[in-house]
Amino acid sequence: MRLNRFGATAAGLCIATALVLTGCTAGGDDDASSDTAGIITTNGTEPANPLITTNTSEVGGGKIMTSIYAGLVSYDGAGEVSNEVAESLETTDSINWTVTLKEGWTFTNGEAVTASSFVDAWNYGALIDNAQSAAGFFDNIAGYADVSNQVEDPNGEIDEETGEIKLVPAPLAQTLSGLAVVDDTTFTVELAAAEADWPLRLGYTAYMPLPAVAFEDMAAFGENPIGNGPYMLDGEGAWDHDARIDMITNPDYAGNRTPVNEGLQVIIYSDLGAAYADMQGGNLDLIDEIPDTAYETFQSEFEGRSVSQPAAIFQAINIPQYLEHFQGEEGKLRRAAISMAINRDEITEVIFQGAYTPATDFTSPVIDGYSSELIGSEVLEYNAEEAKALWAEADAIAPYGDTVFSIAYNSDSTHQAWVDAASQSIANTLGIEAAGKTYPRFADAIADRRDQLLTGATRAGWQADYPSMYNFLAPNYLTGGGSNYEGYSSSVFDGLVAQGTVAPDVETATEFYQKAQEVLLEDLPTIPLWYANANGAWGTAVDNVVFGWDSVPLYEQITKD
Repeated sequence: MRLNRFGATAAGLCIATALVLTGCTAGGDDDASSDTAGIITTNGTEPANPLITTNTSEVGGGKIMTSIYAGLVSYDGAGEVSNEVAESLETTDSINWTVTLKEGWTFTNGEAVTASSFVDAWNYGALIDNAQSAAGFFDNIAGYADVSNQVEDPNGEIDEETGEIKLVPAPLAQTLSGLAVVDDTTFTVELAAAEADWPLRLGYTAYMPLPAVAFEDMAAFGENPIGNGPYMLDGEGAWDHDARIDMITNPDYAGNRTPVNEGLQVIIYSDLGAAYADMQGGNLDLIDEIPDTAYETFQSEFEGRSVSQPAAIFQAINIPQYLEHFQGEEGKLRRAAISMAINRDEITEVIFQGAYTPATDFTSPVIDGYSSELIGSEVLEYNAEEAKALWAEADAIAPYGDTVFSIAYNSDSTHQAWVDAASQSIANTLGIEAAGKTYPRFADAIADRRDQLLTGATRAGWQADYPSMYNFLAPNYLTGGGSNYEGYSSSVFDGLVAQGTVAPDVETATEFYQKAQEVLLEDLPTIPLWYANANGAWGTAVDNVVFGWDSVPLYEQITKD
């Protein structure tokens, strides 16, 4: 999620992959059945938009797009990256990249996949006139400011509200200056700044290629997309809105994810409980989310046919540093005290029935570079005595008095249980009043964050767009970061992240990113809580079910009797 979409909720949610958290959409079809020979049946949600690579940013559409498209690279179950359509991705300075494609790739309409298939798709996605939800994923490519109609004020004027140089409209370019087609199998990319792990992001949906026919009528194309991936839509009408999406295997696919089944049928539900009932009744082969009412029982009910494992989803609470009592040294002491007053082990065990894992850093255990032993990580452990001592230190600077400590959350999802539990843990430990504060909708909650109108803490979270530490750290904590709504700024943190981006390799970059996290552990602009798990179950007709690093099943590996 380029925007902080708050990850998974405390109970059965629809998680967005890079994506936006949505409520579970539409309703299951009475004809859903796991008897379809060789076709894997699973739950899903109605895609929010037409199925276009650069405008799909939630789970309903993302599940389909990753099935019918192949990008320059692909991810295995552990998030390891392998070239797929790319033959090579080469650079000498982490700024200028040469992309060479493998020959022989085609879309399912027979059109060749060429360098233009990627360059044209990326240009379309970045151009502000096209209003694509994934446009921000191209902001690191040279020329993005020109196609997004935003440039820094040439007079260098400072925005009084944000403290940043003002942006002013500019003549709109139609293409990214950093992209250039060399020949049918080669194109070059110039980044705006060095990024050593840039190839890691290229398996994300926004970077997939599009055939030339897409640009003739993009809206119509989005209803019946043509891809180059392991599956393809099963003819006209394969997307029966609010009911199902039918896919069959692509006979010409020769990439890293060749299916061992005959296809995939996604049944669309508006209620996760209904999907789970169909799973229990044998009307689904696989369910990739579990309702909160079944957290305690699903693993025993589907013994040997269930999973609960960490995924690339990070949950936290943020305390704005513009609030009284949370600025300067007093604020640093209070944030640390609150962190140590939250009993993460108890909450994840009682509220989430062990389906979530207490956090030890700001990323996820499934991301390369994750560490449970960062310097300062003890601030994330429950320690009532130390929490009280730190709170008393802060009171010596300025008494907290009768101020209520609140945690804001959106009530259109299921966060109340854990917010109440965390509030009670804080209140019992610190001897203060603490409570949840509800917003009726996610949009209302995020609006107050963006406008810096919060009166207390807020729930926050992040689900990775691609398996990289940078994707967790930069948007949320860099000065002026796109999802840094609470306005955290640290020149030390910024400097370490900058050193990571220009590092000669991913391993060296990881060392800088870990040091940057140690700065965060001291400042606590966000208080890490836990990692959401991938939770799912499957029936007796299928085998070889594996859930990936991002909580999505590897459908192509599933076999069916």
